[in-house]
Amino acid sequence: MGFGNTDWFTHDRFGMFIHWGLYALPARHEWVKNRERITDEAYQKYFEHFEPDLYDPVQWARDAKAAGMKYAVITSKHHEGFCLWDSQLTDYKATNTPIGRDLLGEWVEAFRAEGLRIGFYHSVIDWHHPEFPVDRVHPQRDNAEFREATAHRDIRKYADYLHGQTRELLTNYGKIDIIWFDFSYDEKGRDAWQSEALVELVRELQPDIIINDRLDYPESADFVTPEQYQPKEPPTRNGRKVVWEACQTLNGSWGYDRDNLDWKSPELLVRLLVDSVSKGGNLLLNVGPTGRGEFDPRARETLAQLGEWTRLHGRSVYGATSSEFSAPEDCRFTQRGNRLYLHVFSWPMRHIHLAGMAGKVEYAQLLHDASEVRMREGDPHAAAQNTSMAGTEGTLTLELPIQRPDVLVPVIELFLA
Repeated sequence: MGFGNTDWFTHDRFGMFIHWGLYALPARHEWVKNRERITDEAYQKYFEHFEPDLYDPVQWARDAKAAGMKYAVITSKHHEGFCLWDSQLTDYKATNTPIGRDLLGEWVEAFRAEGLRIGFYHSVIDWHHPEFPVDRVHPQRDNAEFREATAHRDIRKYADYLHGQTRELLTNYGKIDIIWFDFSYDEKGRDAWQSEALVELVRELQPDIIINDRLDYPESADFVTPEQYQPKEPPTRNGRKVVWEACQTLNGSWGYDRDNLDWKSPELLVRLLVDSVSKGGNLLLNVGPTGRGEFDPRARETLAQLGEWTRLHGRSVYGATSSEFSAPEDCRFTQRGNRLYLHVFSWPMRHIHLAGMAGKVEYAQLLHDASEVRMREGDPHAAAQNTSMAGTEGTLTLELPIQRPDVLVPVIELFLA
């Protein structure tokens, strides 16, 4: 599967996704042009008024780093076709809007300065390009007159444009760690994007880069990308486990969505991170900046709370992966070497019982403050009486405080014997 070295990726585990483009101005989801069947002419007002004067990528990078994120992926171009960089292949770019700057270049510089690895999300579809055929996901799919007038469009010419812009992105900004293409569907896939040649170009320009799985060319992918759900089990291909990353949103929308109040709690987001790592995967968590160029205050508050959790519990995530041990109900195990991390999603009354782990743990502590968690092995011959539990052969019992630790998800660090 793939050719890139994913060692850093499976160590770092937690990244920031950023969806930012003209759709930040209507603030009604990044697919607003599609959903509302908006014409190029009507959408042009967003281009003419795109002026993110408060854009401060240094602050974005600091927020990402403080949240415990180790890498970041930003939309160089989303489906609307608008480019955040000074592409020489189109006029539909940030340098021609009122802001008049290469916003992508500034972003790369700021995130690199904070020690974060860099990735570009690049849409392989384009609702603005004059050679992109009108199909079932195009905003003008229901406009018969438009479809007839554009019937001559040539996907091969568009593919040349796609490859040319990929060359720009992977040539002009130094070492890029991830290229995140999006997306293929029943009408367009490997043939439309000329995926084999595209991947060859990517590998030639950036030999160490890792590529996701959305070019309809699975054998080229370095990792797979379940979106907006958590896999029940670690993803596989041909019966073998693969490198994977769940991509999730803060509130259900990727782009800035002003009236969307479906914000996930920080606790739920930590659970998503832990659940991913417990199955050998990563979490790429999205932020959709506003049209002024800032993170929504609710997003910043959430990131800050995630950062406090990762500050105290990072060693249960970074460099950790799935464990051969089975976690109790409402818990998740991650493991790093001889340290096993028990993430307790539902705090029990006094005891957690670890079946089959008697004699396998030499010490236990709450990770956030390194306070000891007492352990005992029950007598398998003892019967339950009043205030004493029955014993179970091979079970290790952890004795917990009544008060749940004041952290988003408590973690018990078990040192294996």
